[in-house]
Amino acid sequence: MATHQPDYFVPQPSKWPLVGAFALFFIGLGAAFSVNAMPSGVYSMGLGFAILLYMLFGWFGDVIRESESGVYSKRVDMSFRWGMGWFIFSEVMFFAAFFGALFYIRTISVPELGDLAHKMLWPDFTAMWPKSVAPNGTAPYESMEAWGLPAWNTAILLTSGVTLTIAHHGLLHNKRGQLKLFLLATVLLGALFLGLQVQEYSHAWGHMGLTLASGVYGSTFYMMTGFHGMHVFIGALMLTVMLLRSSKGHFKPEHHFAFEAAAWYWHFVDVVWLILFVFVYWL
Repeated sequence: MATHQPDYFVPQPSKWPLVGAFALFFIGLGAAFSVNAMPSGVYSMGLGFAILLYMLFGWFGDVIRESESGVYSKRVDMSFRWGMGWFIFSEVMFFAAFFGALFYIRTISVPELGDLAHKMLWPDFTAMWPKSVAPNGTAPYESMEAWGLPAWNTAILLTSGVTLTIAHHGLLHNKRGQLKLFLLATVLLGALFLGLQVQEYSHAWGHMGLTLASGVYGSTFYMMTGFHGMHVFIGALMLTVMLLRSSKGHFKPEHHFAFEAAAWYWHFVDVVWLILFVFVYWL
């Protein structure tokens, strides 16, 4: 006889929020100590991150067990979808702030500083982007070209979106081999993207003289591409967890929101990179 599924699942009291609070406390304390050159800062931050890792494994493990036990109803599934949707919206606003700053610098600030009204203050300033000359007191640098590693990374991320979609179709049609194979391919493509980005940074920093001190161009370049790389790393971790769960037989064609949430996040990261490639590298 089928058991009655409640409209909404109410979990038992959990220790994990308190554990997370301790983790953030030690991380914040360690950061404050490190800024003030106190040796104990590194140890405090290490302890905080260790506690945070313990919390993530424990809390997500509880959620996975709850999901696999079938206690989540359609109402709970819908609330998860709304939650993930709002989370991705917050990420959209996060990157919108960066693109807004880039727009302001390129189209408003730089032309204004180069007009006649400011020539008496900065007679040597030339209104062009990216700047071809270094700021006062810094070494000369070169701007990044779009065609090369950035173009290869664009192709890699676009391909990863295709492989992830194929994996999703495999899950929908209960083709477990297709699911695991193309999900593994997506994770490997994400790792390849990060590896090439590290190589790009190494070349830019060591051979092109492009550092965080290379004026506003250097700071905006590393800020935007660096934060995107962090999101690729997080997305690859999420997909790795999905791969491990798939290998254990988790997910069904009609019940696999965790996989969908990770896929939404990955496709969002792909779209951000396309916009970033056009406005940071190409134009």
